[in-house]
Amino acid sequence: MSELPIPFAILIAIVVLYLVNSIKILREYERGVIFRLGRALPTPKGPGIILVFRPIDQIIRISLRQEVLEVPAQDVITRDNVTIKVNAVVTLYVVDPNNAAIKVSNYVYQTSQLAQTTLRTVLGEVELDELLSHRDKLNLRIQSIMDQRTEPFGVKVISVEVKQVDLPEQMQRAMAKQAEAEREKRSKIIHAEGEFNAAQRLVDAAQLLAEQPITLQLRYLQTLTEIGVEKNTTIVFPLPVELLSLLQKTGLQGKMETEKPQAGAQS
Repeated sequence: MSELPIPFAILIAIVVLYLVNSIKILREYERGVIFRLGRALPTPKGPGIILVFRPIDQIIRISLRQEVLEVPAQDVITRDNVTIKVNAVVTLYVVDPNNAAIKVSNYVYQTSQLAQTTLRTVLGEVELDELLSHRDKLNLRIQSIMDQRTEPFGVKVISVEVKQVDLPEQMQRAMAKQAEAEREKRSKIIHAEGEFNAAQRLVDAAQLLAEQPITLQLRYLQTLTEIGVEKNTTIVFPLPVELLSLLQKTGLQGKMETEKPQAGAQS
C-alpha cells in the first residue's frame, strides 16, 4: 500500500486539528450564544458537546446560575431630610441568554447601575421611620421596579435586600434619647397601673374586713405567729384605733361610776 503524499497528509492533519479545536464542552449551567457570520443563531447551544467552526462562528458563554450583586453604599436623602448611607444585595439570574448577550454589553454592570439609581429613588421618597420599620415592603418595591427594567435584556431579579443603613451620629443620639424616653414612659405607666391595682385590692380587702370584723383579729394573730417564728425578743403589736377608742370610753365610764358614789357620800 502506497503512502499518502506529504501535502495530503498535512492537509488531513490540519482538518483533524481544526475539528478537534472546534469541539466545545458547555457545563450544565452554561449556554453558548453562537454568532455565525455576525448573525446570532435563534437558539443558544448547550449544555454538552457543541461545534464552533471558527472564524465563521463566534461563541459567548452565558451562565444561568444565580449571581449575588452587592450594591455599594449610596448617599440617600429621605423625605424628612435625613442623610443616610444605604447598601443592598441583589440576587439575579439570566433567563434569556440571547438577549443578555445581544442587548447589553455587560448585564451585570447594567443591573448594578440600575440597582444604585433605583435604590436612591425609592428610599428618597420615604421617611426614615418607614425605612427602618417597613424594610420588607421597600425591598419588594425595589425588586419589582428592577425586574421590570431588566426584563428586556433577559435578566430576572429574584430579590433585593437593604443590607445596612448608616445613620449620622447626631441622629443616633436623638434616636437613643427617644428610645430612652419611650422606655421611661412605659415604666411610669406600668408603675401607675401597679399602684392602681394595689389600691383596688386594698379597697376590696377593707370592704371585706368591714363586713367581717373578726377577720382583723385573725390577721393580728397571724402576724404574731409570723413574728414568733423569727425568735425576736421585741414584739411590736399593732393596736387598732377602734380598740383604743373602746378602751378610752370604758375608762371614762368607770371613772364616772366611781365619782357618783363619792358625790352621794359628800351630800
